[in-house]
Amino acid sequence: MRLFLITSLTMIAFAANSVLARIANGSGDAPLIDPASYSAIRLISGAIMLALLVELTGSGSARSPRFQSGSWASAFALFAYAVAFSYAYVALETGIGALILFACVQATMIGWALKEGDRPSWLEWLGLATAFGAFIWLVSPGLSAPEPWAAALMAVSGVAWGAYSLRGRGLPDPLKATADNFVRSSVFLIPLGAIVLLTGEAAHSSGRGAVLAAISGAVTSGLGYALWYRVLRQIGATQGAIVQLTVPVIAAVGGTLFAAEGWSLRLVVSSLLILGGVAVAILAKQHRTRRRAG
Repeated sequence: MRLFLITSLTMIAFAANSVLARIANGSGDAPLIDPASYSAIRLISGAIMLALLVELTGSGSARSPRFQSGSWASAFALFAYAVAFSYAYVALETGIGALILFACVQATMIGWALKEGDRPSWLEWLGLATAFGAFIWLVSPGLSAPEPWAAALMAVSGVAWGAYSLRGRGLPDPLKATADNFVRSSVFLIPLGAIVLLTGEAAHSSGRGAVLAAISGAVTSGLGYALWYRVLRQIGATQGAIVQLTVPVIAAVGGTLFAAEGWSLRLVVSSLLILGGVAVAILAKQHRTRRRAG
């Protein structure tokens, strides 16, 4: 029961990132904060929280020097994920954004496995084809289709997060590496600020917008990631991937409760097909791996 509660809390935290970004960046004609400022506050507050957690837990103190567990490539992937995420939620509804993000994360990781020589079974291909077809339908033109530019940005965010996840596989101390990468990612905020100034984008932030960004960085990202690494040690990677199927659904519910968003038929059907297809592919791969090991 304790593991179930921690896992549930972690998935709610991940889904809350979408809800917070949508409320802060997508409030109609008067958003609470601009996407660049939201990203900056989120990354900096996340870096502070994770650094505190590393100090409090003594994570990695005897294994690696400070700020040498992460890498600049991983930090840039984290930065790209966060910035594209914030800008996408200017126009995307919460549930659709989370679904696109999740689908692209999984597609990136599956694509890398294929590149490395993994050969899926027919059942895995069926699940992947179902999920991919539903994703194409979700973003195809229509009355309830998402804004193309926003969907593209969220796809970039998903690919960046998938790349970040791939680079983090097998790290001896993922919490410390994540803290290091958050700190390093703040360096990329300098060129982002320069681009904002050159393009004439109006930077603004209300007190509520800044608070939402700080909560997203320190609580639902920083503490959320710390809980996730703890959960993963107990449930394993495959079960972890399946558990994450709940995040887009929780995000959509959060969008309904806190952002007054509705559920279109396209979102409901595509969610079922995408999440179901990915679940079939994950379970089929687990079965194939066990059969080979046995």
